[in-house]
Amino acid sequence: MDVNRKDFYIGLSLAIGSSVFIGASFILKKKGLLRLASKGSTRAGQGGYSYLKEWLWWAGLISMGVGEAANFAAYAFAPATLVTPLGAMSVLVSAVLSTYFLNEKLNVHGKVGCLLCIFGSTVMVVHAPQEEEVASLGSMAEKLKDPGFIVFATSVVLGSLVLIFAVAPKYGQKNVLVYILICSVIGSLSVSCVKGLGIGFKELVAGTAVLKEPLFWCLFVCLVICVSIQISYLNKALDIFNTSIVTPIYYVFFTTSVMACSAILFKEWLRMTTDGVVGTVSGFLTIIIAILLLHAFKDIAFTWESLPLYLRNGLQGAPWHQLHQSKSGKAEEGAPTMGGYPLGSPVRRKGSLGTV
Repeated sequence: MDVNRKDFYIGLSLAIGSSVFIGASFILKKKGLLRLASKGSTRAGQGGYSYLKEWLWWAGLISMGVGEAANFAAYAFAPATLVTPLGAMSVLVSAVLSTYFLNEKLNVHGKVGCLLCIFGSTVMVVHAPQEEEVASLGSMAEKLKDPGFIVFATSVVLGSLVLIFAVAPKYGQKNVLVYILICSVIGSLSVSCVKGLGIGFKELVAGTAVLKEPLFWCLFVCLVICVSIQISYLNKALDIFNTSIVTPIYYVFFTTSVMACSAILFKEWLRMTTDGVVGTVSGFLTIIIAILLLHAFKDIAFTWESLPLYLRNGLQGAPWHQLHQSKSGKAEEGAPTMGGYPLGSPVRRKGSLGTV
């Protein structure tokens, strides 16, 4: 849609501010969880809820709330093709702040992965078609009765129950994807609830008695349940795993889940052009590569400073396992290592690719 320059800059400012607040919220929450862990409190990853008494955690929650509110407001001023991709900036904000305030290190693979996450997600959003207009709760009710959405919602609920009660107790503290998958798929339903409530509030302002509609309160209750689950499992993920890993992976899975839910609910993909299909598939493949770089290679201590050393020794034809070893048999300073051993040596840390 067309907007004047003033509305454009207002929307742009809100979108950027939203990313800053959301990115900072991850850092504040993590800081609060670390403070509780240092005091010996039961950690969120072990089922504890002592973070509810930590002011830093609440500051993070408020920061996320402000960011989400600014994000919703941005859609009223600027096109969605501008606002939605800018949400990826929260990934960069969180990654940068974590290196300064949490002393977390992001290697070259992680930095490239973050950039690819942003690029791939942006390509998907730019090529995604516009959703159908839903002007009333009555229209929303018809959409929710669609068999395709009913199957999707049922699959999400059943899949989440399996993850929560069967998978999470065994693998939740070993693999970052478990908790994030729960947050993401449940998040797709929460966004649908938010859209429905937004339509209801518009009708309320216009004078329609939507507070008497059962659907309005059903959406509200579902939103509270979904958001509660999201907060709980996102806290567990942040408590156990590196913030620079949790943030981008959560963004990718959450964005993909929301787009899939929106496509099924609003039938927006039926009007896709060939360019849109190619762009969406390309963006999705880029995101998969980004996840591989972030998740599988996070333990490789490879830096830009070690790149010239690798290139110099590599061009001389030295075997890979000898590239970073000195005459004494020890790894040279700055050489890439994994689990404390020179990269390429016969000794590797077990589970380095499958777990974090």
